[in-house]
Amino acid sequence: MYEAVHAHPDGEATVARHAATAARHGYDGIVVRTRDALEPTGGDLSVGADGDGGAGSVAAGGEESPVRDPDALREEFGIDAVDAVEIDADDPTSASGAVGNYRSDRTVVCVVGGDDALNRFAVEQSRVDVLVRPMVDGGDFNHVLAKAARDNGVRVEFDFGPALRATGGKRVRALSDLRKLREIVDHYDAPYVVSANARSHLQLRAPRELVAVGEAIGFDAEAVREGLRAWGDLVERNRERRSEGFIEPGVRRGRYEEDG
Repeated sequence: MYEAVHAHPDGEATVARHAATAARHGYDGIVVRTRDALEPTGGDLSVGADGDGGAGSVAAGGEESPVRDPDALREEFGIDAVDAVEIDADDPTSASGAVGNYRSDRTVVCVVGGDDALNRFAVEQSRVDVLVRPMVDGGDFNHVLAKAARDNGVRVEFDFGPALRATGGKRVRALSDLRKLREIVDHYDAPYVVSANARSHLQLRAPRELVAVGEAIGFDAEAVREGLRAWGDLVERNRERRSEGFIEPGVRRGRYEEDG
């Protein structure tokens, strides 16, 4: 199971601290939504020696720098750190340009919804992996969008963060939005992911805690676990598609194509 997080500089904790905490919670990986949080695989940074993922390597001048190398994080914590990007645009035109810029460079591409036009844009684009926070700021999600998400293979995010962290009326509204979204996604068999949308390692929650929230809005436990596994399924699929041997689904480059 994977969790998708915001790391420094977008979030309040480094990737390493997220990785250490997620590993303790039993996750297999983290999808790092923050564009500048990870270095390309194979970088020279190494994990700090404090064991908590918060120290990082020492840069020139003796200043501490955050660990951003996926290989170092995997070696230290036994967890997969996935390079992703979360596109938060003002309108579909801006979002389209950003998706084009990042699709070939990032393993997972997410688009922030909430606005009706952005929700529609995201679910109609097969280049988009996940529509995140579709109900934020009063956004809506209906059967037309669910069908488009299903047809284009775009996952819809169930953001459990507000249900976990909000209080009073805000939490009631968050639970109501999640119930509505669950009913539509379930009825039209749209693909989905589940996340606590953590901006700090302190906001990460173990799968069993997310299962408890899911059960409060009508999910069964396995459906929530499946939503956490769906991040990993996306990662595996997209890494395969970005590999040198990939031609199209079910077709890989062999020695005859290489020799030709």
